[in-house]
Amino acid sequence: MAIGSFISSGRSLTQAIERVQLAEELGYDAAYVTHIAGRESLTVVTAYALATKRIRVGTGVVPIYTRTPATMAQTAATIDELSGGRLVLGLGVSHRPVVEHWHGQTIDRPVAEMREYVAIVRAILSGNAPPEGEKWRSAFQLQGIDVRPQLPIYIAALSPGMLRLAGEIADGVILWLCTPRYIGDVVVDEVRRGRERAGKQLEGFDIVPAVPSALTDSPASAYATMRRELIPYFGLPFYRAMLERSGFGADIARYDAAAGDFEAMQAAISEEFLQELTAVGDEQAVRAGVARYRDAGASTPSVGPIGGSDFEGTLRAAASA
Repeated sequence: MAIGSFISSGRSLTQAIERVQLAEELGYDAAYVTHIAGRESLTVVTAYALATKRIRVGTGVVPIYTRTPATMAQTAATIDELSGGRLVLGLGVSHRPVVEHWHGQTIDRPVAEMREYVAIVRAILSGNAPPEGEKWRSAFQLQGIDVRPQLPIYIAALSPGMLRLAGEIADGVILWLCTPRYIGDVVVDEVRRGRERAGKQLEGFDIVPAVPSALTDSPASAYATMRRELIPYFGLPFYRAMLERSGFGADIARYDAAAGDFEAMQAAISEEFLQELTAVGDEQAVRAGVARYRDAGASTPSVGPIGGSDFEGTLRAAASA
């Protein structure tokens, strides 16, 4: 049984590297870094790789619209070489506010564009001619570096369509805000359908949910922090659709009714949702929270910090889950 971690750089890259080294020491299988508006994720992953020896390092995830497929493949091949074959390339579509307002690109047909992108990246990493796509085109080939056909590619997915695509063309799926209930009811079945479409078994496919976790004697404080951090996600269409499919449509309705009232928007996020989503409390509660994800079908539940909590302590508590 594997366990992973999400360790972003936060305010201190030095501290983040130390946390990855601790995760490696504790036996964690992987350390993922998110891609937001701070330090650049693939550069951070490179730092993680150079500071460790065994643990897999990966992006969780980098948006495909931030780089051409050729640049992504070239960068991934370089990091995989530096890490001794330990890179997991996690790719995602992201969201229109990020893609359009930050990067000046457009999301038109997300599932089709992800399919094209991964096909080109895989071809380049395997030393083959990239296929011609509608949005993505490339004649790039690696030179002066060994090809990396076995480099694992994971896809971030929420919707049934993207989950099926991940099962069909990827080596794993990365999940955020997906409760164990959603994993058991939706994720596993849709990924299995994608695997079957490709003539493959579900066995060996990595299901990696992020598990917001905190070793704390004040779960209420951790939940209050989570409510503040989750406000933006409740306004994003991809997450809203997933949350409604998860059975939390009432939370969405309360959130919408509270528009403009930040306190009421936070209160709209139910205790039930937070209890399902997180692994919060004493050591036993943290381990039990992680175990719920594994019982639902996750192969590598991956703990991530809740702001203001003792993340080193949380890593230690979850290590034996």
